[in-house]
Amino acid sequence: MSLNPTVAEVTDRIIKRGRETRSTYLQRMNEAEQRGPHRGVLSCGNLAHGFAACNIGDKTSLRGDAKANIGIVSAYNDMLSAHEPLQHYPDRIKEAAREIGAVAQFAGGVPAMCDGVTQGQPGMELSLFSRDVIAMSTAVSLSHNMFDAALCLGVCDKIVPGLLIGALTFGHLPVIFVPAGPMPSGLPNKKKAEVRQLYAQGKIGRGELLDAESKSYHSPGTCTFYGTANSNQMLMEIMGLHLPGTAFVNPGTPLRDALTRASTVRAAQITALGDDYTPLYRVLDERAVVNGIVGLLASGGSTNHTLHLVAIARAAGIQVTWDDFHDLSAVTPSLTRIYPNGQADVNHFHAAGGMSLLIRELLAGGLLHGDVTTVAGHLGEGLHAYTREPFLDGETLVWREGPEESGDPEILASRSAPFSPDGGLKVLHGNLGRAVIKTSAVREEHRTVQAPAMVFDSQDQLLDAFKSGKMERDLVAIVRFQGPKANGMPELHKLTPSLGVLQDKGFKVALVTDGRMSGASGKVPAAIHITPECLDGGPLGKVRDGDIIRLDATHGILEARVDETEWAAREVPSADLAAVHHGMGRELFAPMRTMVCGAEQGATVFSISD
Repeated sequence: MSLNPTVAEVTDRIIKRGRETRSTYLQRMNEAEQRGPHRGVLSCGNLAHGFAACNIGDKTSLRGDAKANIGIVSAYNDMLSAHEPLQHYPDRIKEAAREIGAVAQFAGGVPAMCDGVTQGQPGMELSLFSRDVIAMSTAVSLSHNMFDAALCLGVCDKIVPGLLIGALTFGHLPVIFVPAGPMPSGLPNKKKAEVRQLYAQGKIGRGELLDAESKSYHSPGTCTFYGTANSNQMLMEIMGLHLPGTAFVNPGTPLRDALTRASTVRAAQITALGDDYTPLYRVLDERAVVNGIVGLLASGGSTNHTLHLVAIARAAGIQVTWDDFHDLSAVTPSLTRIYPNGQADVNHFHAAGGMSLLIRELLAGGLLHGDVTTVAGHLGEGLHAYTREPFLDGETLVWREGPEESGDPEILASRSAPFSPDGGLKVLHGNLGRAVIKTSAVREEHRTVQAPAMVFDSQDQLLDAFKSGKMERDLVAIVRFQGPKANGMPELHKLTPSLGVLQDKGFKVALVTDGRMSGASGKVPAAIHITPECLDGGPLGKVRDGDIIRLDATHGILEARVDETEWAAREVPSADLAAVHHGMGRELFAPMRTMVCGAEQGATVFSISD
């Protein structure tokens, strides 16, 4: 199948837009590549320090340049259910490396916070910035010139993007991402959402809510809804940074252990010491980024990646804009129904055909670049290797062709009968600025809202107004001063149950904010990531209570229906943010709030020219 014309056009303009910055990045990677295995530049004292704690066999291997040394960078902690299984990975990786005559060392750990724990809490204001901290921590981990390849162990929201941004500064090294997999299915998502809304209305108590939440999030592994964490795993696979079929295998299973060992073997095979050298900078190019965007759109993935994919691309010298997402969304069919876009979870998606079938359908429709470099290499040609699935033949890991038809068309559709002809992500513009909206979980009748504004300076103000009954009407909730410079751009997922209650009562309701929504953003239309943010003088700050706001996701409109002369004369009020700049470590992040760029540039503290 020939490449879809829009996919080709968007790819070409991304290449042209970033020609200079990508060229600079490639030049730096080529220079690093030409220096060869980096242990050779270490003095005897340097090298002695580097392997002092190793056993005698590993020391012998590391004395020269002939044996590959794999650096392990891990986001393990046992407070995150998704990361708890990573505890045992380093020993398994080291054992697998020794079996093939290589070495693996634990290069470093990176912080890993859980957005599920910090939702609605002060710690959420550190969440987005933790991505850039993780990137820097990854760079520190790999900075010793000891490694020929890297394995990045991580799963959740800001962690995988941070690991990848950091690894891209070492793009001359081969890098493979190694996930942990989703927990088994728990309480059905529809029931979980119902319980949350009942609690928001005061109809049940905290004990009943906690029981439901505990049945949803109940064991080691990734939360099973299709939020940012599972969108990360989809992206790593469709961009060729996992081994095929790695994303959604449950933790603690023989197949998961075999894939971790195989990732180790593959990392050793693709170093500069062998004949199949596959550095990260060759894998993550403009075509891989476009493949990631298409995969995100086709699967109804997290809106957080309108920030993260932009920031990841910038780290590789590639310049992506929201218009690229918007235009690709128009030609990418929606092929999955995974919560919050449906009632199924990622385990159901995996059983219905999963990533292999999704990639097969998109390749057959000309919506993906098949001729890309991936870490799989010899397992197949380009992205076509990812239409295969891993299985255990006895104790031997093998790949065979995945299904050609969905096991459940209500969860995973074909390109000939999609759930929607488009990917459900739109860019909105108007006199309030630019924003993104995810419509795949929003019913058609809710995609246009025109109603009076209610203006809030925090999510707690909105919740207080809801509890007091002041929001029992049609309204557009404006939650301002939530951008990265103001308070770190926290997710506002805490608002979803309350706004959902109002919508269920028949009111026209929408959310408009310069903050973020969760990767689990759902049925209430939400114009998010508005740029420029209010603290930067963004026009969202001009909105007053009672202004008529029009959010039209069908036609891409976001505007205040206010007389132009009056609108021009209005000023953005100043905000007293002192209370959200201290406590829970927030004071330490003041420099990042000062340095961060806008949402459409990835909300990152890193410059594309760095």
